[in-house]
Amino acid sequence: MGTKPVHREPSADRSTVIRAMTLRDLRPGEEGDLFLLVKDADPRSARNGKPYIVLSLGDRTTALPAKRWDCSAEETEALTPGAVVKVRGRHKVSERYGAELAIERIRVAEPGEYDLADLLDGPPRSAAQMEADLRELLATVRRPDLAALVRRIFDPEGTTWAAFRDAPAAKHYHQAYRHGLLEHSLTVAQGVSAMAATFPGIDRDIAVTGALLHDIGKLEAYSDDPLAIDLTDDGRLQGEIPLGYYRVRREIEEIDGFDPAVAQAVLHIVLSHHGTLEHGSPVVPATREATLVHMIDNLGGRLGSFDRIEKGLPDGAAWSRYDKALGGGAWFAGRAAA
Repeated sequence: MGTKPVHREPSADRSTVIRAMTLRDLRPGEEGDLFLLVKDADPRSARNGKPYIVLSLGDRTTALPAKRWDCSAEETEALTPGAVVKVRGRHKVSERYGAELAIERIRVAEPGEYDLADLLDGPPRSAAQMEADLRELLATVRRPDLAALVRRIFDPEGTTWAAFRDAPAAKHYHQAYRHGLLEHSLTVAQGVSAMAATFPGIDRDIAVTGALLHDIGKLEAYSDDPLAIDLTDDGRLQGEIPLGYYRVRREIEEIDGFDPAVAQAVLHIVLSHHGTLEHGSPVVPATREATLVHMIDNLGGRLGSFDRIEKGLPDGAAWSRYDKALGGGAWFAGRAAA
């Protein structure tokens, strides 16, 4: 998957070339040589008919948009999501478009030139620690039918657990990295467990089970390639909520004597966790447990967006630009005080 680099000599008045350890090290106006992951690629045609590609290039620290102008057919074929590239680029910022990486040279990286761990974002906690926390939480589910359900799905020797442990939680907005689904589902379930003791009338076991399983449809809705997270055909054609509903329902039907009312309560959580019809749920939350899971799920997603945004902020910046997931800019008071 090689591509021929196009070399452009920098003009004399350009800033000094530096070798950046990470993309975040590259300050506005500086140039650097970096190994980056192609996170997204959108081939387009300019008004004059010449092809170009709108790219998102990133590493474990952040990502920046970039454009590859006058690209060849070979480059268009090579610069696809999941490709690792070596880039000579300049960090520039405009009032209209914000920060972007102006590409001077680009080529597909050769095996052995880079460390994949430097390119992939990930959770702040290790997968081993999150699994230990999950096992501890599972042990608190006392209702026998629900305990049997979560044991089946999260069986350490099972194929479902292996996929769940490694899966991302999203493509863009929050926990869009390996182990992201585990991180998101665990934090939502931990939050639900804590809040269930605060409000009366909530069946904690149903709420915690629903929280752990609410996004399980993402196992089929998203690809399992950590270099190029994208929707699968099933994800596009069916959606993660129906996929999750049928997966959980199939597991329930394999358990003899499962209480139908409990099954209905858990499946309702899966179906309603997006909260509104406009956001993709076929039904809205109609129980205390489903309402709690939806609220904590929404909170977890929004707070995850703050984590994503902060990783991309340059040093010294306290305000982010407008973010679609939040509907505005994000303020990081600790950065302003530093």
